[in-house]
Amino acid sequence: MNDLESLFANNIKWAEDIKQKDPEYFSTLAKQQTPEYLWIGCSDSRVPANQLLDLAPGELFVHRNVANLVIHTDLNCLTVLNYAVEFLKVKHVMVTGHYGCGGVKAAMENNKLGLIDYWLRNIRDVYYANQAELDAITEETLRLRRLCELNVLQQVDNVARCNIVQNAWARGQELSIHGWAYDIHDGILHKLRDSIDSITQIPEQYRLY
Repeated sequence: MNDLESLFANNIKWAEDIKQKDPEYFSTLAKQQTPEYLWIGCSDSRVPANQLLDLAPGELFVHRNVANLVIHTDLNCLTVLNYAVEFLKVKHVMVTGHYGCGGVKAAMENNKLGLIDYWLRNIRDVYYANQAELDAITEETLRLRRLCELNVLQQVDNVARCNIVQNAWARGQELSIHGWAYDIHDGILHKLRDSIDSITQIPEQYRLY
């Protein structure tokens, strides 16, 4: 059995195991998704959003990209955010990075990598904006850890400053933005800042109403 055939075999076993436990599981799941949460996270295979939150399929809407970036020209991310906020009516958007992120590390090392350099430029901007703090951290692992956190904080601001979120607040929709970091070494999530749930928490120059 080749690798792909084993994946299909795993899928059949997984589906049969679930149906044995709950015969109505898939028929219920197929009706409609009604998640309260949008997870914007890293594509890293070690950070499985549903599993680490212990949530079942249908409970978490997910967007993932390299280094969990929210860029205002990224139509993929913005389309997910728009659908989650305006149609699914999620109540929480969690921007979740992770310590030891390879994308953040690549940006910090400032190596020439190719096409991804355009993407990582956004993290290098975060480094530049916080250079004094980061350069004062002499231990490289700790500096990377802090840059992972600062990157999350910037992406939280990017979410809160977009018109999708602010339009939701303007119409009275309940919506909170959160910044978290996941530690692969122990499986624990860390809250990096208080949630943003109102336009009054945003600097005036970024307010759209």
